[in-house]
Amino acid sequence: METRNSFNTRLLFTSNLAIFTIGLGFAVRAAIADDLRLKIFAVIDAAQSATMVGQALGMTFLGFAFTLLVGSSLVDILGSKRILVFSALSNLLGSLLVLWASLRPIDATSYTIVLIGLMLTGLGWGGVEGAVNPLVVSIDPENKIKRLNILHAWWPAGIVFGGLFSIAVKALALPWQTNLVVLCLPAIAILILVRGQVFPVTERVAQGFTYADMCRELLRRPQFLVFLCCMWLTTSSELAPGQWVDLTLSHTVGMSGIFILIYVSSLMFVLRHFAGPISHRLSSIGLLWLSSLLAALGLFALSRANSPLTAMLAATIWGAGVCFMWPTMLAVVSERFVRGGALAMGLMGFTGGMAIQFLLPVLGKVFDDAKNLAAGGADKLVTLTAEQSIAVTQIASQKSFQVIALIPLLLLPIFAAIWWNDRLQNRLKGPLQDQRRAASEPQA
Repeated sequence: METRNSFNTRLLFTSNLAIFTIGLGFAVRAAIADDLRLKIFAVIDAAQSATMVGQALGMTFLGFAFTLLVGSSLVDILGSKRILVFSALSNLLGSLLVLWASLRPIDATSYTIVLIGLMLTGLGWGGVEGAVNPLVVSIDPENKIKRLNILHAWWPAGIVFGGLFSIAVKALALPWQTNLVVLCLPAIAILILVRGQVFPVTERVAQGFTYADMCRELLRRPQFLVFLCCMWLTTSSELAPGQWVDLTLSHTVGMSGIFILIYVSSLMFVLRHFAGPISHRLSSIGLLWLSSLLAALGLFALSRANSPLTAMLAATIWGAGVCFMWPTMLAVVSERFVRGGALAMGLMGFTGGMAIQFLLPVLGKVFDDAKNLAAGGADKLVTLTAEQSIAVTQIASQKSFQVIALIPLLLLPIFAAIWWNDRLQNRLKGPLQDQRRAASEPQA
């Protein structure tokens, strides 16, 4: 008979692989973004090719957000296992659709096929988040920050693998579509792994809270809205730059942006294993405040970086800042809104996905507007020499990254206020607890 430890180990391995898969997908999309721009979208509309990339990548986050919104509402009914199967199938089909769009004759329909394919990979991404976050919390509810950070350490691990694979594809002069093929393999592995596994109920169900309790918990506590706003900003600080680095920094720092993504992801993989001790010393909100400060400094430095050395130094600061944001935000909400269950974490992920779906097309437009202005007009793009085209792209890349650098600054006063309020509440609790203990002691 399978022991509980063995049971937990198998489930945690499956969860880690699922998170690894969506990290791999993130790296693949970052690696092929410029290929999509140059070899598909530029053929359709050269003046708006970066905007089209932003819209296409944004569809991934739209699918991600939609699945999290629906999946987190239904995970208690459908179960994590069914949602994981759905996510694996979506990743598989979405990758094959993008591959098909690149192999058929390029026309307006190619753009539509890419949009649908990337949206399906986004549905798969959201399915993974919607299933494994409440699953891991239900396995170890006493160590949420530690468990969720370790789980999400496999996200950058997938990015590192995907980034290295994309470099190998270029070095070996393989077709860029090879990146899409490798994304299909872990999806197939997940379909095999979930067979025969028994998944536990979510923490909310295990504690006996009803669905109505879950909804009331979120509707009656306005602080939840504050955390939703923070999730919008933290996700924009982490995921938008990660999806944009290869397309932009490759033109400004003298090295492929995918190297920066690999380096930052390796840093995140290591640091997330230390989230528990760090948050214990600072508090979870203190950790988020420090993360926001480092993210702001790092992104500003990246927008100014002009060499491999300055890029790596800036990326170190940015990576150290953003590495704790996503899993710690989920853990904080799960701790503060226990009755909110999977829906609370799902709404947080939904908000994060919608943030990127909104931001990436904006970044694409900033890039295109700066590119067209630097070229002297959109009609002049086709007349530029190779040297002039590189200079124009550099200007556009720097401009789009400067926009992202402003986002984490908004988080500093919000987290500072929450942190101060938490400390105040803890100070007030001390005397009250002393009074209760004194009142309960027998009188002489």
